[in-house]
Amino acid sequence: MSGIPAGVQIVPSLLSADLACLGECLDAAVGAGVEWVSVDVMDGHFVPNISFGPDLVRMIKKRTRLYVDAHLMVSNPDEAAPFFSRAGADMVVVHWEACRDPRRTLRSLRGDGAAAGMALRPRTPVGRLLPLLAELDLALVMTVEPGFAGAKFLAPQLDKVRALREAIAARGYRCRLQVDGGINLATAAAAAAAGADSLVAGTAVFGAADIGEAFQALMKTARISYEKQTRGTSLMKRRSAPSMLASPRGRLATRR
Repeated sequence: MSGIPAGVQIVPSLLSADLACLGECLDAAVGAGVEWVSVDVMDGHFVPNISFGPDLVRMIKKRTRLYVDAHLMVSNPDEAAPFFSRAGADMVVVHWEACRDPRRTLRSLRGDGAAAGMALRPRTPVGRLLPLLAELDLALVMTVEPGFAGAKFLAPQLDKVRALREAIAARGYRCRLQVDGGINLATAAAAAAAGADSLVAGTAVFGAADIGEAFQALMKTARISYEKQTRGTSLMKRRSAPSMLASPRGRLATRR
């Protein structure tokens, strides 16, 4: 398992790639500066669609040095996850809704050598994830109902992102915060401004005429919005702390 790429990241989803020329799509992504890709795994039960298996992860790791997460939208994550970690997935993301014992599942993922992520569907309250943040390498807020590429972004889900960002910052957790679904230039700005530091984008990258240009535009937008959010949070913290003013004699005095 390699380390999670640092900084704000746009994570292309291979669900939207042209499978007839997947190798070329991966090469174009790497050439554009992509560091991290997502493999959406769907079983036809937890979500209505059916997609990829561990062989795709194995192929990506053989062809590239990309960081690969396997996002398991499956009804049996405890049984399925080991296949993906053994195939070389750097991170395995499971859904809280599918786990019999979420904390045990996360620890099992780490035991298999993968970083541990957990996702919430739109209808699931954010409070389900808050007690688990200390166990997580990544918290994922779905901004669409999972199952198909190209769905419409659900803006109310950004309230979950804000709540998770506040909790992560307040407790000093080393947990990445990701959104997945409906990401384009406008929604990338909104998600990053809410506190997401990792944004999964499918159609906006692989559906573009120029994969590299689309990726770079999304990265620029997300980084600018995230940095503004970070500066704003830091400023609010400073304002809430006691202000220290220089006294007439040059000593620091606390404003009363």
